Amino acid sequence: MSESENPTPLDIPAALEALLFVSAEPVAPSQLATVLELSASAVEQGLKQLDGELQSRGLRLQRHGGRVQLTTAPEMAEMVEHFLGLEATSHLSRAALETLAIVAYQQPVTRPQIEAVRGVSSDGVMKSLLGKGLVQEVGRTEGPGRPILYCTAPDFLQHFGLNSLMELPPLNLPDVENGENLNETVKG
Repeated sequence: MSESENPTPLDIPAALEALLFVSAEPVAPSQLATVLELSASAVEQGLKQLDGELQSRGLRLQRHGGRVQLTTAPEMAEMVEHFLGLEATSHLSRAALETLAIVAYQQPVTRPQIEAVRGVSSDGVMKSLLGKGLVQEVGRTEGPGRPILYCTAPDFLQHFGLNSLMELPPLNLPDVENGENLNETVKG
């Protein structure tokens, strides 16, 4: 962009929205700053303004791993799924949700660690979650057999309408050392 084409401060959110709209992948704010020939702070301010403007519309800004992208507002998910014919494929089984929760709260985690928590084999569930792009391989441990480490993928946040893992509800585990019964905790 030349000097005469630089967006004015009022146009920065619109320019950011246009760039994020055409991007198929999450974008680093520094990349947006380079394209728009703006400072990183001007881009961050523009992103905050755009985020505020989007709160009353059908799109949201989503951040993950230092990158940002436009996504559908979570409250529009059911309608969008219906429009795209995705209702039948978008639901996760109880086993998939259970496994996904273990990955989300304990990441990075290996399949043997997941199976130790679940008490059953997780091969099929992990294959499904990998195929849906909700978990990803992020490396291997240094231990025997060098098992694969898994973490949630950016699509996990998008699927559940989260901006970061910090928005996950707190994990309240029973205090078995002080006599709290797991069955009572689950029922309550």
